[in-house]
Amino acid sequence: MSGLHRSSSAPSKNGLPPQELLDDLCSRFVLNVPKEDQQSFERILFLVEYAHWFYEDNSVEKNPSLKSFTLKEFTSLMFNSCDVLKPYVPHIDDIFKDFTSYKVRVPVTGAIILDETFERCLLVKGWKGSSWSFPRGKKNKDEEDHTCAVREVLEETGFDVSKLLHKDQFLEMTFGQQRVRLYIIAGVKEDTAFAPQTKKEISEIAWQRLDELQPASNDVISRGMTGLKLYMVSPFLTSLRSWISAHQPPVAPRLDRPSRGKSVWNAKNSSTGSSSVLTEIQLNKPAADAHPPDTGPGKSFRNFRFDTTSIYRAMEAGFSS
Repeated sequence: MSGLHRSSSAPSKNGLPPQELLDDLCSRFVLNVPKEDQQSFERILFLVEYAHWFYEDNSVEKNPSLKSFTLKEFTSLMFNSCDVLKPYVPHIDDIFKDFTSYKVRVPVTGAIILDETFERCLLVKGWKGSSWSFPRGKKNKDEEDHTCAVREVLEETGFDVSKLLHKDQFLEMTFGQQRVRLYIIAGVKEDTAFAPQTKKEISEIAWQRLDELQPASNDVISRGMTGLKLYMVSPFLTSLRSWISAHQPPVAPRLDRPSRGKSVWNAKNSSTGSSSVLTEIQLNKPAADAHPPDTGPGKSFRNFRFDTTSIYRAMEAGFSS
């Protein structure tokens, strides 16, 4: 099997990736995975999503003449190019719709990081869009809540909260069918160095003053006094302020501190934002929890069995070529 160095191959005139690159992506991310990851569409599409990240973050970056795709476009491309996925092309719209519905039911955990005075919290802004949130992410299969929180915060901020995390100190809410649990990590020094470990996921990290953030109300307040979009922050602020009022900060508030939020990392001003590499270890981590509550869409996932005969035949052909 050839290596992923083929990503430098010349694309077609319309910017589509060459077939040899698509073959490599299919082999690496779909065929050469544990058998249990080939037993349901949701796991297969997580693998396709990993392939999409790799394509966008490595192939396109090294060869700008390659076209960039949305996940849905890339999924269609992979299904039409990979022999073992081609039989399911007629159902791809339903499969992708069920996958996106499934993803919003996977539990999410993360952390609310407070400084030593409890006046500021650490927020991250996504790579695309302008919304801010607490660092958090979806649970992997069979992963414990606190373990997921430590992993996701480390990936998004570069900060290890494992020694500061208390399993019983968290805020939890449910949005639709998705449970979000955020552990309170209190007393982090303001001069702590932060930088994401993953590529093109976070565009900025900042300490934001809590008194400039507004909780959600009947009017669905989503912006703070500074104009920040806070869709996934506002709902937690009332409970967070109650927690703070019941706990003594390790350092008393200081009047000489800046009255505004403080950006501590920005992709535009950091080489990390353009050169960090998504490692194979991250790409091969277990798929997200495959057992969320069995409600809502997802019918195309049920009783699915991958055609392993086609897989083995394709792998044998690849090795013999």
